[in-house]
Amino acid sequence: MPLPEKALIAEIRRLAGFASRRRRSGSGSVVLGGIGARITAGIGDDCAVLRPPPGHEILVTTDFTLEGIHFRREWHAPEVVGNRCLARGLSDIAAMGGEPLAAFLSLALPRDLPQAWVRRFVRGLVALGMKYSAPLAGGDTAESPNGILADIVVVGSVPKGKAVLRSGARPGDRVYVSGELGSSAAALMEMRARPKKKLNPREYRRHFSPEPRIKLGRILREKGLATAMIDLSDGLSTDLGHICEESGVGADIAADLIPRARVGKPEHEVALELALHGGEDYELLFTVSASKRLPSRIAGVPVTQIGVITRSPAASVLLLDSEGVYHQLIPHGWEHFRT
Repeated sequence: MPLPEKALIAEIRRLAGFASRRRRSGSGSVVLGGIGARITAGIGDDCAVLRPPPGHEILVTTDFTLEGIHFRREWHAPEVVGNRCLARGLSDIAAMGGEPLAAFLSLALPRDLPQAWVRRFVRGLVALGMKYSAPLAGGDTAESPNGILADIVVVGSVPKGKAVLRSGARPGDRVYVSGELGSSAAALMEMRARPKKKLNPREYRRHFSPEPRIKLGRILREKGLATAMIDLSDGLSTDLGHICEESGVGADIAADLIPRARVGKPEHEVALELALHGGEDYELLFTVSASKRLPSRIAGVPVTQIGVITRSPAASVLLLDSEGVYHQLIPHGWEHFRT
């Protein structure tokens, strides 16, 4: 059973590292040593107090992590659930070219959940947060009548007027993706086919320990390279459609250019369908003006051109198959409530 609420919050606060670093400045404001002046009051007050860098705007994103939808306890260790919970929000910040400031966690837990599970979950979340300068600065707790529900809010910042939006793609721009696609969907397919088999997390890294592309997104924004950008959470076919819809353009992409993940043991390339429609890769999909030249790697991450933006009707995406024939690409990525 989880600890009573007051004790649970104290435990989360300890795991987040606030209790030992909280001190009073001479002016009477609260400073969190080791984190910097961006959070001037965190866990322990009614609200957190954030101080964005001068000349910056605030980015805010929120994501649910639901037991039975985004994870299963028999498949995912608590640390993995915590890591993936925060990675979802950090990936959204990366897609805007922003920098994280803080994270907020609302956690609803069933009465029969062991406290050890909660502790390991928070440790996984906090570890990723500290790696990307997104400390846990507050949230809420409640009892859930059925299953675990975690709602993560990530706050970031970006220089005024410089956020990379989905609406900036123009005809002639080239379409790029970072990394490789389909690893997370391949892991889910394998677990559903063999529910009792334990997968090796090292063989499916993008599923069990996704790394948000914060540095890559920032470089693309700083150098004025990305005209539009989105993170690949719902799948390439769906997320490219979002860029095209918001920008009022179409796109042509080539199946043979899509970088497909290699997974498992023995290692094998994932099916094209998983690379096209599988979600939760948390790579970046972005467009670049034809006048710009990109290296094959940025911030150590491979970037691959997979197509071009066209003047076709908004959200019309064509896929060139290996035989040189174009087909309309129908979005089949993740969408809640779709029948």
